[in-house]
Amino acid sequence: MRRHPLALTGGGVLVLLAVAALLAPLLAPADPLAQDLYHRLQPPGGDHLLGTDEFGRDIFSRVLYGARISLRLGLFAISAALGAGTLLGLLAGYRGGLADTLIMRLMDLMLAFPSILLAIAIVAITGPGINNVMIAVSIVLIPQYARLVRAAVLSIRELNYVEAARALGASNTHILVKAILPNCLVPLIVQSTLSLATAMLDAAGLSFLGLGAQPPTPEWGAMLSGGRDLLLRAPWVMAFPGLAIFAAALGLNLFGDGLRDALDPRGAALRN
Repeated sequence: MRRHPLALTGGGVLVLLAVAALLAPLLAPADPLAQDLYHRLQPPGGDHLLGTDEFGRDIFSRVLYGARISLRLGLFAISAALGAGTLLGLLAGYRGGLADTLIMRLMDLMLAFPSILLAIAIVAITGPGINNVMIAVSIVLIPQYARLVRAAVLSIRELNYVEAARALGASNTHILVKAILPNCLVPLIVQSTLSLATAMLDAAGLSFLGLGAQPPTPEWGAMLSGGRDLLLRAPWVMAFPGLAIFAAALGLNLFGDGLRDALDPRGAALRN
């Protein structure tokens, strides 16, 4: 990783994001929900580092607390998609036959729809809210993990050490958990890092459309939506949540790219 300065930069951004999320109650100078109409739409500077919104709420405090919500949304969605996608991919790749056909055709059907449109459809059915957004984003991401794990299983299941375990009488569960799954971990780790940025962007997009976090929750997408009518009058209301989303997504993508190169033994051999 030391050979990838951009990856280290992305890692630094992620560390700052995590610190902001964990220490938001200590770092925030004001209550993110407290209104002060007398100081509404104040520009950045003075007592309000990033200014105030149309209700006089401190934007810096709301951005800090928004990091907590965005990270929670992304991590839950990735965890759920990783678990379900890994299970489906293992089953499809190892069992083959009808199970493989049914699972992969379902994944292809889900991939036929743009991810944001599928997420909108799911939230429209279940209703707006943070919890439903997490469920919708996790469902949208499942095909990525299922296809990735299936491809890895297909290339591993016929190797000699797997055949040896099967010849010694090992159960299918033992072979999957002890012999096959560990060899799928590297691509899963890299994909999870890259997909976290996608999950956060999708969640922010749904909140921007009014389907995710509801006012006055300090979520970055909802803050963008609330500031769009003030773009010309008070651009900072929309600019700083947008910059937070941009920085988080860029940091995750840079770190994910560097992690992929660092964990790729073929790339490491070529570099050496």
